[in-house]
Amino acid sequence: MKISKTLQVECSREQVFDLTQDYPRRLEWDPFLSAARLLDGALTPHIGAKAVCVDHRGFSMEVVYVAYKRPEVAAVKMTRGPFFLSSFAGTWRFGDAGKGRTSVLFEYYYRLAWPWAFLRRFVDVRFGREIAQRLEALDSFIKKRKPNLTLS
Repeated sequence: MKISKTLQVECSREQVFDLTQDYPRRLEWDPFLSAARLLDGALTPHIGAKAVCVDHRGFSMEVVYVAYKRPEVAAVKMTRGPFFLSSFAGTWRFGDAGKGRTSVLFEYYYRLAWPWAFLRRFVDVRFGREIAQRLEALDSFIKKRKPNLTLS
């Protein structure tokens, strides 16, 4: 299944890309996560870099970057995750919307593990809500920090 949402933010593509991929700052704006870090000594994301994210319910997911092209796209796929998912991938896409605005597309691709397929509609709604809340939190964070949005 694919779940996606788009939102325009008043910020450059480079700044939004960097903010969304900055693990030390991720918890400043992302309401879904309780922990996020790169693994294996990686200092910055890149293709092949691994990361782990933990949500507020305690579900943990280890991912590997399969795409990383600043400031256009960053994508990960799950290498280890919650018992109810057989596969998962997430993609951030950043488009120039003109006049200092960026179109941010956030997508989840997932497959439920057997016997959890009967939960698909519930998971679709949950993931859709989660993506929307994360984009709204990103937009709110940027608005509060503008014009002094500095990235590490």
